Amino acid sequence: MSEFVDAIVQIALVIMVGLLLPCAYRVFIGPSAVDRLQAIETITTLLIGIIVLLAIIQGSAFVVDVALALAAFSFVATLAIARYLSEGRMF
Repeated sequence: MSEFVDAIVQIALVIMVGLLLPCAYRVFIGPSAVDRLQAIETITTLLIGIIVLLAIIQGSAFVVDVALALAAFSFVATLAIARYLSEGRMF
């Protein structure tokens, strides 16, 4: 990987880690359960991005599979929690 691309990936990684802080704040201080759910979904998306960036840095394709699994679990969990918040039942 070239030095320019490596620097851009490192900067993106720092930005994404920095964005975890306001999302964590919203999870703990959020005025409603929907705000907390949205913040948790954003944190999960940021974690998937961080995992993919680390896979690029390490050159490991296996880590991308972990990110895909996390995305699938996050999708199902978000649907279940959103349904519970709207209808009061899980499935």
